[in-house]
Amino acid sequence: MTDVIRVIIVDDESLVRAALRVFLESADGFELVGEADNGADAVTLVRAVKPDVVLMDVQMPTMDGIEATRRLTQEFPGIKVVALTTFSAERVIVPMLSAGASGYLVKDTSPDRILDAARLAHEGGYVLSPRVAKELISSVQTGDSGTPRSLGRDEELTDRELEVVTLLAQGMSNAEIAAAMFVSEATVKSHLGRITAKWGVRDRIQVLIRATQLRLVTLS
Repeated sequence: MTDVIRVIIVDDESLVRAALRVFLESADGFELVGEADNGADAVTLVRAVKPDVVLMDVQMPTMDGIEATRRLTQEFPGIKVVALTTFSAERVIVPMLSAGASGYLVKDTSPDRILDAARLAHEGGYVLSPRVAKELISSVQTGDSGTPRSLGRDEELTDRELEVVTLLAQGMSNAEIAAAMFVSEATVKSHLGRITAKWGVRDRIQVLIRATQLRLVTLS
């Protein structure tokens, strides 16, 4: 039987928590184990209930989501935090990801995509909303005025690997990339694994940053 993913919701808006509660309680494979309305209470709650995934807002009273994420990922290395917020600006995205978030979604994301992000995070993956991916690419491009270096022979991507990177830059999940390429999710994961190994990076977010620095992806 598939393991149930234990989730807590952290958001200072009661209506947002209520909506997420409905999504989670009606979905197979999830168990809602707690809610908090600020980062400080979230840290206390995580210590008590030990969830697998935290859906975390960014701007909250008492302690924001960035600091809460930093504390949680340091104290509980196995926990996965997915940012779910209205803010898609680089000044918020980069600190949240640097704090250890395994994904960053905006609140107009569909319920199915939110659940997919929680599953992917639980499995060790990363996901960004398309708007967030675009903002991250823009940030990297703005901060990089140098000439891109050439790829070494052992860093060069195959046509299919480059296609994966291009779709990743559109904010697609593994499932969406698989559908676009007419392959299985396992094949997409295999491609991503080879790309991270070639480039010596840790995850799909670092793949996106490296691809932007190499000018393999740009804003359309």
